[in-house]
Parts: sequence; structure tokens; C-alpha cells
Amino acid sequence: MSAYGTTRNHAPSAFATSASITLFRRLSWEGTVPLEIRVDPKELPANSDRGLECYYIQAPRVIYLPLLMPEIRRFLMDVVFDDAAGKILKEEDWWFESEEGTLLKWHWPIGLIYDNHVISASIRPTAPASGSGLNLQVAPLKLILHLASPPTEKLLLPPSADSCKQAFMGQLKEADFIRWGNTKRMTSLRKAEQDGIWEGIKEHNFDDYWRVASKIVPTTAPTRPSSPPPPPSGASLHARPAPTDQQSVPDRDGAYNVRSVPIRLYLPDGPVMQDLVPPLLEDGTCSPHTLSHYLSTHLPLLFPAHPSSGSDLAYALIQGIVAPPETEMGWLGACLAGADGWTNICVGIPR
Repeated sequence: MSAYGTTRNHAPSAFATSASITLFRRLSWEGTVPLEIRVDPKELPANSDRGLECYYIQAPRVIYLPLLMPEIRRFLMDVVFDDAAGKILKEEDWWFESEEGTLLKWHWPIGLIYDNHVISASIRPTAPASGSGLNLQVAPLKLILHLASPPTEKLLLPPSADSCKQAFMGQLKEADFIRWGNTKRMTSLRKAEQDGIWEGIKEHNFDDYWRVASKIVPTTAPTRPSSPPPPPSGASLHARPAPTDQQSVPDRDGAYNVRSVPIRLYLPDGPVMQDLVPPLLEDGTCSPHTLSHYLSTHLPLLFPAHPSSGSDLAYALIQGIVAPPETEMGWLGACLAGADGWTNICVGIPR
């Protein structure tokens, strides 16, 4: 599984083992994206080495731009700035924009920033020679680092690590409410646990993060609840049916027993859409809610329910992966959600 390109094969089974869910979580956690960070030449201090002001990094998808500042500062102090500049410059004044001049949302995970850039650039997925899937061409996302005068009226909060933590915990709590209908799991965490989940992000430590996150998100293999069997002939329609083995021990923390999957839908240069997304269709069949059903319901012009033959009008990019339409929403919420609990679906429209 690539961090930014993908092969589109079969949708994962809803009856995947817990071990396979952990594997997918770890794969998405270890995903990275290439960044090219260049200091605004107009803001370089005197005596800077102007031939080395560009820094390349393969950044983890799950972390945030403010968390890269210490590493970037070390590079600049070692090879670009002199000691005098180091005493003047303050990290809290640093901010990023894209090469096109778009202010970057520092409270978005880096992977989401990269995927949003991919769909905004109208990049068209290509089929590999084998014809087995779709791939995206990978190129560094070019960022401009400004060293002063942050546009605080647009940034809302200073782009610091503390502000980033505050925004992250807010997103985690909102996702918790959408998933379970309350925030009991979040509010029951001790302060040390809340600090621990953030440290897992800062240090990019999968085990430290999931040691706490497992108390919030579905922890067991997604298991579809079964429909109750019909009552025997002559039995009262109001009698409780005899429980099956699966029903007798309900999987209360399973991915298909959440109230809704925290989903956000991103369009190129457009609004962010958010809606309640139950893991099972509410049509009495207990059928799994699939990505194709969700997209055809919310974006029918781009994802028609009965597409005609030919190239796709759009594609769905999740954690850098061109997702198969038959992927189940419950599985996505359990395996490919971001560290803040949200499954971000970026919709690309090739031109």
C-alpha cells in the first residue's frame, strides 16, 4: 500500500481480523508525503547562504506543519543562517503558504494538505501497465516558509505546537461525538492520557498513540450485525427472537456498531461537506454502507449510481489511496481514519 499512489483491487472484507485492521492502521500511520520547503527569499536574513535555503523532507502524513518547525530550524541554523539571525528569528512567527500563494491550514494533517493539493491540481490517476489499478504521479508539494508577519486574522490561532494540540483535541472530541453519540470516551481520559495521545503524534509513535486511541475508536474487527431470524410458525410477532451466537454477545465497540462514521468530504477548491454516515444502510437489510453508495448519494453528478462505460468522472482519495467504490464505510472508519478520528475523502475531478 503506497502512501500516495495506490493499486485498486478488491475491497477489504468486513470480516477482516483484528490483526489485519492493526496492519492497515500501521500502514496508513507510516505513510509519508514529499515536501519541498523554501524560505521566502525576500525574508532571508543578511549573511544567509542563498544556495541552500531549500529543505526537502519525507513528512509523516499524520503529523502537522507546526511540529516540523524544530527540524526545519535546525537545518536553517546549521547551513543557512548565521548566529545573529538565530537570535532574532522566532518560530512562533513562522508560517507557510503554497507555491501558488494559498495560505496553508496548519491545523490539517500534512497528509490531508497533500491530498487536497492533489485534487486541486486536477491530477489524473493513470492505470499501470498491468491494468490492475490506478496510480497517482508523486511529486513534492512545494511550500514557501515565511519568517515573520503571520496573517493572524486568517490563521485564527498562532501556528504553534500548543495551538495545534488544542485544535487536534477538539477534532478528536467532535469525531468521538459523531461516532458514539456522546463524548464519554474522550471526557473519561485522564490528562496524562490526553497528553500521551498527543505525544504519540509529535513523536510519530504508533504504539504510544494507539495505547490511548484504542479507548476511543472501534477496537475490534468490523463485524456486521445479522438480521434477526423470522419467528417460527404460530409464534407471536411481538415475542423476542431467540438470540443467535452473534447476537448473544454483541460487539459494542465494533466498527459496525458505531452510530456514525466521522466522514469529511473535500472538493477541489470547494467547501468541506460533513454528514452523518451510518456504517449500515438504514433500509432494513443491514447491508453495509459502501463508498459508492455514499458518493452517489452526495455527489450524484460525479458518481452516478449507474455509470456508463468510459473513464470515471471523479475519484476518491483517502490517505493517499484511490479507494475502490465497493469499500465499506465502517471499514474505512476503523482502518483509514486519521489520527484525529476523521476519515477524510478528497474528491478529484481530472481535467
